[in-house]
Amino acid sequence: MSIRVKINHQIKAPELRVITAEGENLGVITTAVAIAEAQKRGLDLIEISPTAVPPIGKIMDYGKYLYDEKKKQKVAKAKTVTSELKIVQVKIGTGEHDLELKAKNVSGWIADGNRVKIDLYLIGRSKYMDMNFLKERLDRIMKLITVEYKIAQDVVKGPKGLSIIIEKK
Repeated sequence: MSIRVKINHQIKAPELRVITAEGENLGVITTAVAIAEAQKRGLDLIEISPTAVPPIGKIMDYGKYLYDEKKKQKVAKAKTVTSELKIVQVKIGTGEHDLELKAKNVSGWIADGNRVKIDLYLIGRSKYMDMNFLKERLDRIMKLITVEYKIAQDVVKGPKGLSIIIEKK
């Protein structure tokens, strides 16, 4: 991700609101005068806000500007949180102990901020069982989850069985 800004003679705006590196406002001046002022100080004129009216330019060292911008991007990238979709698969006959272990994993994932898809995997004749019975089987694991959660996607019947997606409240 490269930073694209106009500096010195690349700036096409007739006037700029110019600020120095120390934060001093020089006011709205023509681009030629701003470039001359920057050269007099041994620095560059950088267009930092091209969409403003008039555009905003800053007199400072271009290398320092790039360094500061990359540093800001790095901090912003570190603060972003990625959320994964974790999948847990249970069957109609899954035992209580196995359900407790799976619920413990689900609780940990939800606490970490991930979304969790719980699949009630159906094979053979179990695909045609009463829907209320199947939902009750799915509720068995839901009752064992220790952290607070909300349902992101309600129970959906698919070709492999029932699925529900939950996430942190």
